[in-house]
Amino acid sequence: MGVLLETSISVFGQRIALAELFGQVFALAVVFLAQRRTLWTWPVQLASVVLLFTVYVSAHLGGLAVRQVVVGLIAVYGWWAWARRRDPVFGVAVRRATRGELLATAAAFVVGTAGFALVLDALDASWAPWPDAAIFIGTVLAFALQAWGLVEFWLVWLVVDAVGVPLQLQGGLWFSALVYTVFAGLVIHGWVTWYRSAKHQVPATV
Repeated sequence: MGVLLETSISVFGQRIALAELFGQVFALAVVFLAQRRTLWTWPVQLASVVLLFTVYVSAHLGGLAVRQVVVGLIAVYGWWAWARRRDPVFGVAVRRATRGELLATAAAFVVGTAGFALVLDALDASWAPWPDAAIFIGTVLAFALQAWGLVEFWLVWLVVDAVGVPLQLQGGLWFSALVYTVFAGLVIHGWVTWYRSAKHQVPATV
């Protein structure tokens, strides 16, 4: 893995470590796969997790690094959960979140961000603890909702993107910032796709 961090290529005049390049390309691929509700979403996500973990550790972004570990664990669960909910016609069953689930998600985001930001600050694990924490908690929630087949996980990703782009730029990870920007457009399309699918499906309970 050290070779991928130390080896870089020039893209639009900027040097990008191969670990960051491949990690973000895999992350983009995950969005396309998630839109199509294919099980390949999760193994590709695991590959992205491994690569980006090394990138964020080297950039001293503790929250983003720990996020990859948690996302990896959720990816394993999501792989298992989606395999159980496959429909021969519609693919993985999806649905709209209930009002209670939306309120719980919002509360978890606010409380989780505050708590994790204080931890990062106390451990001096990040130079931007609050946005770092917001991205961490938002990502965990987004992947959890995705694993449960809830349409609103795409909207949580929009929040993560809004916080993530400025943080990546400040951290010198301009390519990752560009990927986050592209994510926003793909996320909107994904939300529309899942929303339409949810109207025609009655998902199974995990």
